Parts: sequence; C-alpha cells; structure tokens
Amino acid sequence: MKRLYLLGLMAGVSLHSIAAQTPSSLLDDKPAFIASLIEQMTLEEKIGQLRLISIGGDMPRERMLEELQAGHIGGTFNTVTRPDNRPMQEAALRSRLKIPVFFAYDVVHGHRTIFPISLGLASTWDLATIATSGRVSAIEASADGLDMTFAPMVDISRDPRWGRTSEGFGEDPYLVSEIARTMVQAYQGKSPAAADSVTASVKHFALYGAVEGGRDYNVVDMSPLRMHQDYLPPYRAAVDAGAGGVMVALNSINGVPASANSWLLKDLLRRDWGFEGVTLSDHGAISELIRHGVARDEREAALLAIKAGVDMSMADSLYQQELPGLVASGDVKIGEIDKAVREVLGAKYDMGLFHDPFRRIGLAQDDPKDRNAENRLHRKEAREVARQSIVLLENRDRTLPLKRSGTIALVGPLADSPVDMMGSWSASGVAKQSVTLRQGMLDALGNKAKLLHAVGANITDDKHMVEYLNFLNWDSPEVVQGPRSPAEMIAEAVAAAEQADVIVAAVGESRGMSHESSSRTSLQIPASQKALLRALKKTGKPLVLVIMNGRPLDLNWARNNADAVLETWFTGTEGGHAISDVLFGDYNPSGKLPISIPRSVGQIPTYYNHLRVGRPYVEGKPGNYTSHYFEEPTGPLYPFGYGLSYTDFDISDVRLSSSTMTRDGGIEASVTLKNVGQREGATVVQLYIRDEVASVIRPVKELKDFRKVSLKPGEVREVTFRVDEDDLEFVNAQLQRVAEPGAFEVQIGLDSQRVKPAKFTLL
Repeated sequence: MKRLYLLGLMAGVSLHSIAAQTPSSLLDDKPAFIASLIEQMTLEEKIGQLRLISIGGDMPRERMLEELQAGHIGGTFNTVTRPDNRPMQEAALRSRLKIPVFFAYDVVHGHRTIFPISLGLASTWDLATIATSGRVSAIEASADGLDMTFAPMVDISRDPRWGRTSEGFGEDPYLVSEIARTMVQAYQGKSPAAADSVTASVKHFALYGAVEGGRDYNVVDMSPLRMHQDYLPPYRAAVDAGAGGVMVALNSINGVPASANSWLLKDLLRRDWGFEGVTLSDHGAISELIRHGVARDEREAALLAIKAGVDMSMADSLYQQELPGLVASGDVKIGEIDKAVREVLGAKYDMGLFHDPFRRIGLAQDDPKDRNAENRLHRKEAREVARQSIVLLENRDRTLPLKRSGTIALVGPLADSPVDMMGSWSASGVAKQSVTLRQGMLDALGNKAKLLHAVGANITDDKHMVEYLNFLNWDSPEVVQGPRSPAEMIAEAVAAAEQADVIVAAVGESRGMSHESSSRTSLQIPASQKALLRALKKTGKPLVLVIMNGRPLDLNWARNNADAVLETWFTGTEGGHAISDVLFGDYNPSGKLPISIPRSVGQIPTYYNHLRVGRPYVEGKPGNYTSHYFEEPTGPLYPFGYGLSYTDFDISDVRLSSSTMTRDGGIEASVTLKNVGQREGATVVQLYIRDEVASVIRPVKELKDFRKVSLKPGEVREVTFRVDEDDLEFVNAQLQRVAEPGAFEVQIGLDSQRVKPAKFTLL
C-alpha cells in the first residue's frame, strides 16, 4: 500500500485508499473490494463507469478532465502517451471515490514498431513468432500508458471483398483459434496486472467476418450449426485463454443486432462459456440500434443494450442520457446496473489499477525523451517476423533469389511508400520510420549492383476511389495519384526496365483500400497498375512481382505472366528489409497462405474446408451436373496452406500407429520429411482430418494440427502428430459436440491440396 499512498499524494489524493471509504484491508479481496465500492456509489457514478469515451473525437480534453473529476467516465481511448494520460488519471483520482480510469487503443499488429498485418502474421504459421509480435506490442503499448488493446480481431473471413479481411487471421477455425489464444496470452503476459502487459479485448463478437456480400456493417444470417462449427471457435479460444474484454460487433445476427442480443452476450458468452470480463460496444453501436430498426428511440436503444449485457458504451452518450430515467421508471433494475459496473471495476482490478493507478503511466520525470524510442528497440524482431510472413507463390526457372549484380529496375507505386508498408490499423507507427522496399533493396545491394527506380503508375486512376482514399486521409495524395499523366509514368518505367537485367514491380493496394469501410466489388489490381505490368512484360525482361495488399487479389495475370510472385501483404516497419532479404536469398521464404486466393470474384466464397455435396466436381472428369462453374477451373487459384520455398521438400506416405482408435485412446500419424533441394529451408507440415460418414454433412477436410520444420539440404526428419477424440469432434444437429464412431481419413501434406492419406476407424 505504500506505493499506492505515495501515488495518491502525487495526484492530490489525501486518503490512503483509492476508494474514499473502502478499507485498504479489502484491496486484496477482489469480490469484497468491488462490492464495497459499488455500495458507496451513486447511480450517477455507476453510470459514469459504463462510459468509454474517445478523447478529441467525443469531447474536448478540457471537458474530459471535468467529467473524469466528476466520476462520469470509466475508460478512454485514442490517447497514446504518458504526458497525455497522466493528467486524466490524476483527474479521475480527484473524483469522490477516486476510481482510476483505464486507457485503451487499437493495437492490432504493433504499437510503435509495426509488424505485418494480421493476415501476414497468420502466414507465418508459427505461434512463437506470432507471440513475439504480441509481446512486443504489449511492452510498447504499456510503456505509453495504455491498459487495454482492442485486439485480437479473430473474425473468420471467407469473403475477401470485406476490407477488414486484413485485420483477421484468415478462413480456418483451427488456425485462427490457435492464433487467438496465442495473441491473448502474449498481450496479457503472466498477468494483465503486470506493468508490461495490456488487457486483450477480443473482437468483433460475433460473426462479423460473415457480413453479407463482404460489405462492412452488413447483416449476418447464419445457421446455428455453421455458427458453432466454423465461426464461434476463435472467440471461445480467446475467452478460454483469459481475454479480459470482449468487443461487441456492429452487425446483426439472424435479425438481432449483436448489441441487443441477450442470447449472444448472456446465454452464450457468460453462461455457456463462463466469461467474467467486461463487454464493450463497438463505436456508436448502441445508438445505431435505432437505424437497425429494433429501437424506436434513444431510450429504447439504451434499454436494449443494457438488458442484453453490454457493459460499456463506446463513443456513445445514451447510457449517461437514458439510464437514470430507465432506472427511475423501473424498466432497468439497479441490480442490472450494478452487474455491468461490477464487470468494469473487475477489469480495472485485474489491470492492477486499484493497486497502482499509475502502474503503466509512471512518473513524469521518467517519461522518455523520445516517444518513438521503442520503434528502434524492436526492429530486429519486426524484421524477423516480417520475413516469415512472406509467401512465395511463383518462381519459374528459379528466377529468385536475385543476384547482387548488374542492373535492377524497381518500379511500381508501392515501391517507395512508407505509409503503405504499415498497413491498416498501424496504431502509433510513424510512416517516416518505415523501411520501404526501395530503401531495403538499396541497403541490400550496396555498391554491388545498380538500382533504377520509377513509380510507373498511380495506385489508381479511378476518380471515385481516389476521392475516397484521400477523404480517409490514410494515404498521401501523392502516392494515390501523382501529378503526371499515366503515359508519362509508364514510359519512364519502361525506360528503366529496358536498361535492367531484371524488373521488380511493387503493386497491389494502398493500405486504405484494405481497411474498415473499404469493401470492394472487385479483387483486381487497379487498372493503372495493370497497364504498367503489361508494358513491363513487353520488354521481355524477367519480371518479379511483389504484391502488397490486405486481402486476396485476382492474381491470374500474375500467375500466367510473371516469372516470380511474392505475396507480402503489408509487412510493417521493417518490411523493406524483410522483402529484400527474401528477394536476394538472405532468407528462404517459408510463409503459407492462411486464406485461399480465388480465381475470380465469382468464386466467392472459396475456402478449403467446404461442406461435401451430393454431386461433387472431380478433376479430370466430365463436369456436367456436378457442383462447379463452367467458365473457369473449379477450386482456388492458390489453396489454403500453399507456399513455395527456394528448396524442395519430399514427404512420405502416412504411417498410422493403429488402424483403430478407442474413445479413451489416440493414434499417431507420422510422415518422413526430407529436404531434397540445395538450400536450407523451412516448411509447414499440415494435418487434416476427413470424417467419412456422420449424422450431419461434414467438410471435405479440416485442419487439426501443423508443424513448422526447418531442414538443411539432404536432412530428413520424422514428423509425428497425435490424433485423439477431441480432434474428431464436431457440432451435431442438436448443437452438441460429439465424436461419432466410424471411418476417418488422415491427410498430411504441405498445403491443403497436396496431401498423403491414410484411414482409421473410431470404435
């Protein structure tokens, strides 16, 4: 208590307990402490704890300080420095009960050091690597005085038209669940109360990635069976990992908005899953219940949200405005208010704020002189994670790695764009600190080769898209659309290409094109860039494409015309160095796709673990009256789990320890993996299970485990997976998790299509 008392004096608090009338002896008894505190609170103070307010966006700072001092705010977001947060905490501790406030922010894939976007993190298929990004993010965010991150985002995404595909970890329930668990543990560390940890608030609960048509904020209509089998598991994994918060989604679910959905928040989340943390509405979601058409007015909107179980109202005034009257009328019981307040105070307790309100803010004299110092501390980690996120899609005639000799032409609007390297939701990252591809290649080449550079094209020449991106203010207008004509820019690029031995073209999307509210009707690379690529192809020089994007794009032209294709997503602060490491062979790419790349928009949704049908298409056989499209080949352009290397791997047939499995037992499935190439490299060995016959239709296969393995040339290693009853379970028509007896097929391979099978029977 000594530290608490000293900090209280520092903040002008004369009492030796954070809560004015709460005995300090209760501080180590969480339930008793919170109960005592609630007992002392007025209704106005209780409602104040349910408000999550954006500094600047919702109210000016001066008003914010007044509201905090009055005890009318429970948490804030969008301030990210200690000098900004310290006065607000001091103001909160001048309130009657001296209840601390918490500070939150969207730390999704890095705070000051920016790591690859979430889709890129998932491409590593390496949980330890992903954990590194989360732990560094927590260290940097907490060092800035933040207590909570609105992450991880674990929405399953199977429609790449959705702009927020970039924020998630792909299409597969198992992979996303494993990453969800990893990120929660990385953010929260050994304890969310630790000074270098932040509380994870998993989002967006629930099913946001399944919005109709891939259009942001749209409706979700889904069967309970699919919901429980495919889309809910990642949220459950995050909750089971101890996530302290859950952000409620903006979408409706089967006709009921998530923010008014008591089944979702009370029955499923709290009763069935045992969640004990705090629930937060998404930005303005409670007032949006009126536009959804389920609330007549603001009063009813607040009523529906608090009744459904939304504890905190983000960027929304309705709780403060309407709850007093609802309590007075008896429509809302004081016990319902107390329950929400208990969750908010419980989250603050778990953050350690009642023991030390300045746990992460510290003393003014300890503030760093350079608020971006963290960015320099973690560049090594950023580079390593980014290298692992890169997926090699094509490499004809071993075009890559490039030689450090001769002349290389680097062209494209994304070749030297620091802001786009960071991708969407780049927190407190500073664009000028990002390493662009151009800078990375210059550093890699030194004086060994000549690098020519030309922009070659605007990101887009589409007037509507340019206006939209400039409106977002996430992209600089010079990058989106420059002052020169398209013909002049292409001519300059072709001139550079004709002088070069090889062309590297950095093309794709600007970060604003793969963001919230950036849904697209097309997956095409913008026409301005396609014209550039066609002109470069005509030079006859080897063409290497570096794709930067936040969603799967239509890469048919790239596959048919480029000599090599690297899928780099948005690689973050050290992206230019990481991509250059791969281009020049200093790092052998090992990334695998966490999401299928369709051939066209018409194939959407395209995902590997689709349900079986009665008339399946069989490759190589006549397609009449089978489930397929007749205009183009069936199946994705690049499948889930796919990714090449600069070496080659051979995998043996599957060996099973037994052909039968008992309920209380398990079997082992093994393969021999060999590096048959000339370079050291890593690949991901993937285990899939196919349930041959069940009471409901089952997917053609499901990922159940994976292992990343690094081998030297000629090295051989046995890779063994254990399969038990849990791996065979599914959700049946009664929404029960069961494993039914019968035949199963184990499939092991290096992607979801190239697999070796073996069969066993569950007794």
